[in-house]
Amino acid sequence: MMTRIILSFLIGLVFGSGLYLSGMTSPNKVQGFLDLFGLWDPSLALVMGGAIAVGLVAFQAVGRRTLFGGELRLPRATGIDAPLVLGGLIFGVGWGLSGICPGPGIVDVGFLDPSALIFIAAMTAGMALQKISAGARAAGAPVPEE
Repeated sequence: MMTRIILSFLIGLVFGSGLYLSGMTSPNKVQGFLDLFGLWDPSLALVMGGAIAVGLVAFQAVGRRTLFGGELRLPRATGIDAPLVLGGLIFGVGWGLSGICPGPGIVDVGFLDPSALIFIAAMTAGMALQKISAGARAAGAPVPEE
């Protein structure tokens, strides 16, 4: 059990270090990438491309098993529905306005960045509201208008 915790910590540390070293924890860098009609900064695309390449190799290497031997469970849903579109819109607007994505936001919390602390608190509240809303829909109760 302790080995799993230490290994998980080290993997998170490598991931967070990569985000930090690539500049992806800087909202200005993210907003520069999203500013297609201003001073566009393509470096985020290069970082994402590198991450996709590493991910493809990793998924091929592990197959359907996790690093700890458990089954790798990928989402089975293939359709595009209203909750997916709404969630994507909310995520995109939040990312564009704040310049903070969840992964880099968590890294910035480690630096006690006040903006990241507010972002993570708001993200956590949003996740809790979604869970409550999904539970209400599953129970057949009316869901308040959004």
